[in-house]
Amino acid sequence: MKALLLKTANVLAVIWQLIPARFRHLYLKGLFVLESRGDARNGLKNLFAIQDDLEHVVNERALVSGDGVHPKHRLTRYHDFFIERISDKDSVLDVGCGYGAVARSIARAYPSIKVVGVDYDKGRLGQARASDNPPNLSFVESDATKSVPEGPWTVIVLSNVFEHITDRPGFLSALIATTGAQRFLIRVPHFERDWKMPMRKELGVNYYSDPDHKVEHTRAEFRADVEKAGLELDELLTLWGEIWSSLSVAKRR
Repeated sequence: MKALLLKTANVLAVIWQLIPARFRHLYLKGLFVLESRGDARNGLKNLFAIQDDLEHVVNERALVSGDGVHPKHRLTRYHDFFIERISDKDSVLDVGCGYGAVARSIARAYPSIKVVGVDYDKGRLGQARASDNPPNLSFVESDATKSVPEGPWTVIVLSNVFEHITDRPGFLSALIATTGAQRFLIRVPHFERDWKMPMRKELGVNYYSDPDHKVEHTRAEFRADVEKAGLELDELLTLWGEIWSSLSVAKRR
């Protein structure tokens, strides 16, 4: 159904784009203005819903422009954050690896170390395995909230995964116990990235960048979650609307 709708949109776009861009944009802006009229709070709710739909379209076009790879990987260079905090003495488990982009970058940067990506999504794992992977990288199908591949592991990577977990401290505590890893590299969306996030929350409308997110952390909330699990923050950066952090198991453990 989605493919059919996209094909229909492509056909209709040919007709729509016969109208000069200036007039198309004025027409769309006029519709947004009309949608926002009346009570200002309700108008904001309507506009935020439209903004969410627009973000979906922007991301779809971005993926197409990148031949299936989102340009954020290239433009924000967040892979480098992980790579620069790993050494050639490590063994790395990428939890919730998706189609393996981060794990692949790490494995290529350190060809002598073992890198394993784990995910429960068969489709994404199929895409990961079908990619041009270095020999030191493999992928395992598993739900990391229940079990993870046998190590030993020194570094756990959680790239846009932590925010999908309900019991986040419990999840981290279990990973510490089962993997024996002493270091964690975690990347999550940052709630304090924009004034519109608290505005959305105040209005009672969606403020998550993904419908499956259970939280989008403030710095204080992130610190509380990881410390409750027994991790110490070694480094915390806020870049590109995200929290990038390096953590180690607290010495008291």
